[in-house]
Amino acid sequence: QVQLVESGGGLVQAGGSLRLSCAASGRTFSSYAMGWFRQAPGKEREFVAVSSWSGGSTYYADSVKGRFTISRDNAKNAVYLQMNSLKPEDTAVYYCAALVRLGVYARDVHYWGVGTLVTVSS
Repeated sequence: QVQLVESGGGLVQAGGSLRLSCAASGRTFSSYAMGWFRQAPGKEREFVAVSSWSGGSTYYADSVKGRFTISRDNAKNAVYLQMNSLKPEDTAVYYCAALVRLGVYARDVHYWGVGTLVTVSS
């Protein structure tokens, strides 16, 4: 069992930065790929970024590539999402996810966090 709790969301102006954190509990944290998904109002949940269990492999959605960086610290059972050059279209609830494989689909997610809201004003 893995519990995930996100933090770091908030209101930021376009062009600004935020760092999301996800604290995980459970002894099997390091065995999961960890990722971030987001859901904007009226839209489906979409993939943002994923990291392998070691952090050695990462993948990003085209919409965030070059602006967002995912990282993890297995010693602290934590995963992070550094978001730079934020745009209004990045506004969404961001969910931390523990994935059974290094994938980009919601069907690969074994555990979800409760989400944290990011609002980017223009």
